[in-house]
Amino acid sequence: MTGFAQIKGQVDAQLAFSLSLKSVNHRFLDLHFRLPSDTDALEMKLRRMLKEKMARGHVEVILSLERSGTNGVALNRQLIAGYVEAFRAAADEFGVEGEPDLNVVLRMPGAMDSGAEKSGDELENAVMARVEEALSRLNEMREEEGRSISTELRARMASLEKAASGVEAHRTTILRSYSERLQSRMAELLGAQVDKERVLQEVAVLVDRSDIQEELVRLNAHVKHFLGLLDQSGEVGKKMDFLLQEMNREANTLLSKTSGLAGDALKITEMGLLMKSEIEKSREQVQNLE
Repeated sequence: MTGFAQIKGQVDAQLAFSLSLKSVNHRFLDLHFRLPSDTDALEMKLRRMLKEKMARGHVEVILSLERSGTNGVALNRQLIAGYVEAFRAAADEFGVEGEPDLNVVLRMPGAMDSGAEKSGDELENAVMARVEEALSRLNEMREEEGRSISTELRARMASLEKAASGVEAHRTTILRSYSERLQSRMAELLGAQVDKERVLQEVAVLVDRSDIQEELVRLNAHVKHFLGLLDQSGEVGKKMDFLLQEMNREANTLLSKTSGLAGDALKITEMGLLMKSEIEKSREQVQNLE
């Protein structure tokens, strides 16, 4: 589910931070971090907390620092001095003329000391103290979207149940049509030699195998289970996705058993296709639910 939250905090008199959390739909939990350098320990803690609190979504975590005063950026004199000394020692040893390029030196990692290293623990503590608040704000937006998706899914399940009821209403017509079709075909093939009692027995067996009652019962059971999951809290998206796969299987079987029938039996094909449409649209939305 989608959501966005941002909080701002203060580490000390000269250092402030801004933490942003942004999530978009994803089948699994996919975490991406954009943090200042030398904050690996903080990233690990944030990653662990997000995995505990979230189950799905592409989540982007952005931490930016804001410094005030004259000590915002300083030279890492020890590192630069070491580089210059090593450069000149190499030049003397190999008899090469040249001076170190300051532009190259300042582009070295750590040459410009922002002071983050000096306040690493303080920064980590300050950020972790506000993460729960950021997550709470993010989840408020995600829950709002979840309620909207839930309303849509309930409407689709109601449409699915209505279609199933319509199929059930035509079930007797379908069985009669299937029986008449089989009897006519067998009489055509066997002619006068046909044993009517035997034909009726065979027709009864084939019609029983072609009955869609079991598919309708399972489909309705899956719909009720699905609606029950919507009333639950916690991670239910993957369970719903599985149920929709099962519903789709029942709809396919129902259509395969009634293919080739004419007359009023054609209405069941329309309803079956409507079922598949509602199931597919529901699956698209369920991918967004946690």
